[in-house]
This record gives sequence, structure tokens and C-alpha cells, in this order.
Amino acid sequence: IIFASNWQLQDFVNKLGIPQSEKLDVMENPIEPFEVVEKDKDKVNLIYFSTPHRGLEILVPVFERICERHENVHLNVFSSFKIYGWEDKDKDFEPLYEQIRNHPQMTYHGFKPNQELREFLNTAHIFAYPSIWTETSCRAMLESMSAGLVCVHPNLGALPETSGSLNIMYHSDMENKNTHANIFASNLLAAIKLIREKNQTNMINFNKVYVDSRYNIDFIKNKWNLMLKNLLTEYATEESRKIPKEMFRYKVG
Repeated sequence: IIFASNWQLQDFVNKLGIPQSEKLDVMENPIEPFEVVEKDKDKVNLIYFSTPHRGLEILVPVFERICERHENVHLNVFSSFKIYGWEDKDKDFEPLYEQIRNHPQMTYHGFKPNQELREFLNTAHIFAYPSIWTETSCRAMLESMSAGLVCVHPNLGALPETSGSLNIMYHSDMENKNTHANIFASNLLAAIKLIREKNQTNMINFNKVYVDSRYNIDFIKNKWNLMLKNLLTEYATEESRKIPKEMFRYKVG
């Protein structure tokens, strides 16, 4: 059984009682590293790119309040269930999308292909991600770190493991959205100050080296190849590859 993070593996073990054995393994989500580019020095660009139910409802009102005190900041939102083919689910978030469209310092882009998104990441300074979803990994955060963004997010689920506990990471009360919004706002303001004062260079350089090394697609590909070769050696015949009936005794509840 393959998991996207050690946190996810342990969650399955703890909740489903799956035995700790050599039959479990972790293969992280890979990224293609970004080239370093010069970013705008006059305006701070923030970006959110994930499905809306992961924290967009916290980000939008927080950013509205920040805009009351900061003029040269802009938020680009790439968010839609279209990425999963679930366009009907966007209807529930249409009022939030409209709120973004009507604000002069926010732009709603909906769903865009990864290549187009990567171009926007090269212009962004901050990945604003007040996640309320227990992530098993987070490729959006990895791509942001590789692209040289300062990332602001909570220590929820696998986010600490995936990020190496780097970035501007905070702890919050996930049961109280107002508390979460206030804590996120203070950390987001700290990130904006970091960009304005040009004190983020050491952070983003270190973070980029970390994710480009650990999550490089070539490195992850080699891990997969090694595991598959070992499996072919261990299970050399068709008969040996049949799944034992006792493997199906695990179920939720």
C-alpha cells in the first residue's frame, strides 16, 4: 500500500488497524523545479491555488481587511472544482467567487492548466493558504516553495512534514474560524512585511533547495523504479501476485 506521506501512513495504521509492515511504503508527490526569476518590487502579489473548500472562505475576508491598510497588494485566486470534473460543486462557492471578482485588489481566474499557473507563480511573492482541510500532502505548497514564494499555512495534517516545518507556519483552533482567521491574518501581515523589507531571500533560497532536492521528479521516479524492481523480484510469477483474501478484512467503522 503506497501513501503520499508518512503522516498519511500513520493515520491509516492508527485508524484502521493496518499492521506496521514492509508492505507499506511512502512515495511523495513529485514536482518539476522552477527556474529563479526576478519578481515585481513595487507590488506584493499573493496567490491561492487549490479547491475552494480548503480555506478560501477564510482568506478572502482576511485579505479584504488587509487591503484597507495596504494598497500595493493583489491576490490572484485559481480555484474551482473543475479540476476534478465537479463543476456543479462550484455553485456553492459562487457568492465567494463573486466577492473576489468585485474587489479591485483581487482577481478570480477559476481553473487553469498547470503550465499557465506556473507562469503566474513566477510573478507571485506569497502563497496564502489558510487550510482547513487535513491534507495528506500538498503539491501546491511544494511548487510555491520551489518558485520562491513565502508560504503562509497552518500545521494541519501532513503540511509540517511536507514543508519540512519550514515557511511561516502557525497553529490555530480549527473549530473556530474567527480565531483561525485572526491568527492567519497576523502571519500573512508578517509575510507581507518580509517581502516589503526584502528580508525573505535566505528563507526562500533555503526552502527552494529543500523541495527541489527532496521532491524532484527525477528523484521520486528513481524511488518508484527501485520499488517496482524489488517487487518484480519478490513476486516473480503471476500466482505470487494474487492478493490474499485476508487482505480485505480492513474496513472503515
